[in-house]
Amino acid sequence: MTENEHSPDIEKWLTLIRADGVGPTTFARLLKHFGSLDAALEASVAELAKVKGIGTRTAERIKTSLGAFDVRKELALAEKHGVYLIHAADKRYPPPLRAIYDPPPVLYVKGTLQRSDSLAVAIVGSRRCSTYGAEQAGRFAHLLASAGFTIVSGMARGIDTAAHRGALTAKGRTIAVQGCGLANIFPAENAELFKKITENGACISELPLSYEPLSENFPSRNRIIAGLCMAVLVVEASERSGALITAQAALDNNREVMAVPGKIDSPLSIGSHRLIKQGARLVDSIEDIMETLGRIGDGLKDHALSAAASAESKIDMPLFDAVRLNLSAEERSVYDTLDGEPRHVDEIIAQTTLAAGAVNSALVSLRLKGLIRQLPGSLFTRKQK
Repeated sequence: MTENEHSPDIEKWLTLIRADGVGPTTFARLLKHFGSLDAALEASVAELAKVKGIGTRTAERIKTSLGAFDVRKELALAEKHGVYLIHAADKRYPPPLRAIYDPPPVLYVKGTLQRSDSLAVAIVGSRRCSTYGAEQAGRFAHLLASAGFTIVSGMARGIDTAAHRGALTAKGRTIAVQGCGLANIFPAENAELFKKITENGACISELPLSYEPLSENFPSRNRIIAGLCMAVLVVEASERSGALITAQAALDNNREVMAVPGKIDSPLSIGSHRLIKQGARLVDSIEDIMETLGRIGDGLKDHALSAAASAESKIDMPLFDAVRLNLSAEERSVYDTLDGEPRHVDEIIAQTTLAAGAVNSALVSLRLKGLIRQLPGSLFTRKQK
């Protein structure tokens, strides 16, 4: 079997998972109860009704709908789009995802999945993000990918897109989990990004190829994002952001949850700050992420910090300038005051003629953007490019 071939017996897996009334949890119960796919597919209504959580009505729905889904047509469409299907018993199936409560029995894959993808961090957040949020998502993704982490997100507008692009600029691996079938690309403007992700990782989905990106698909999609990772980093989340669903799925499956702080008066920070209040790790550096990952992070810390420092010093000038160009007037004034020599906060206040509160706020923001360093004794210095 080659890397991009369908799993053996994929037709049987598709037939059962596409039966009316069968979702990931019911699929697992059927397989456990009957011991094999063949036995489950051949079971009578009475036998199906004896399975935990399946009554007579659901058993009848399952039995009468078996075979209604055109498996041959689906596989032909997969071939047309360069997609292959793997099931949960396939060794290519991501081990972390297999361990969640309700893993998808079948995954559609365009690209490649590797064992190294188990070392993964999800970066998620609002579609309508701020410039600051996009910068932070891209920056953390770039630095983590440079250290060998796979970046997972949902390819949505905003934070997701910035995360994928950040990983790609580091020539790292990234995985996009779509809330629609892989015959569709959502959003449409990410067609080129979709292509680049499949060349440097994979785009995956549990949904039939032609499924549209409907709102009801995304909560289930978010559990896959969380399931693929060791930890989830939330960068900007409004009060009802889907990123909060991903964070909850991470908690439900014993993953770590982290959040990047934002402006206290921004609606885009409400969800992120709530997560921090509820115990999510406040993150403003790669070191924070390594500490959050516990023993695994301890083992990788020196390598990750070294790789991140190297990557940050080699960030392409256009990317660096793009960050600078998005500074507020106060941030630019403070940044232009700094150079390679440490300066005390009082000296910065005097030189900028800004109020102390404005300077302190700008210093925090510039530090989070990775443009300056804070030294002991309230000293600050510009990071060298």
